[in-house]
Amino acid sequence: MSPYWILLGLIAVVVIYVIVLYNRLVTMRNRVDNAWSQVTVQLKRRWDLIPNLVSTVKGYAEHESKTLEAVIEARNAASQVASGTVQQTADAENVLSGALRQLFALSESYPDLKANQNFASLQTELSETENKISYSRQFYNDTVMTFNTAIELFPASLLASQMGFKARTYFEIDQEQTEPVKVEF
Repeated sequence: MSPYWILLGLIAVVVIYVIVLYNRLVTMRNRVDNAWSQVTVQLKRRWDLIPNLVSTVKGYAEHESKTLEAVIEARNAASQVASGTVQQTADAENVLSGALRQLFALSESYPDLKANQNFASLQTELSETENKISYSRQFYNDTVMTFNTAIELFPASLLASQMGFKARTYFEIDQEQTEPVKVEF
């Protein structure tokens, strides 16, 4: 066998490897983008529920306008950041989650509000949406981990950055969000 055919065979193997690698990374990048769009769908659902929830609470807790305004401001800020980076969205959503926790803690002080069917229904729907958001975040972060690992492994790491593939950011919550809500009257 001549060296020419051996060299041609090696070149063909390298070209095929690069094509397969590129296609694999494109598929993974698209999965990350899809996972992020699923997160934003659930976040939008949450944003749409919040005005109804706030208007229900307003009738029972008129003198708690500070909490209600904080929820609305956080909701508006989060919906405006929706087209931003993952980190900007995560930060805005963390503020909104904290405001919602304050709102639900406030509802504990109003038995009539807790007994209101509309409030209970909205609270249940929001709770289900929060679960969907949690699942979507987890799926997104798992997909990001798979993608980031793929572009960091050797030999893909040698080519990935040259082909335009960059590591993606995880959607993380603030440490403050894991602490219990403090309600003061």
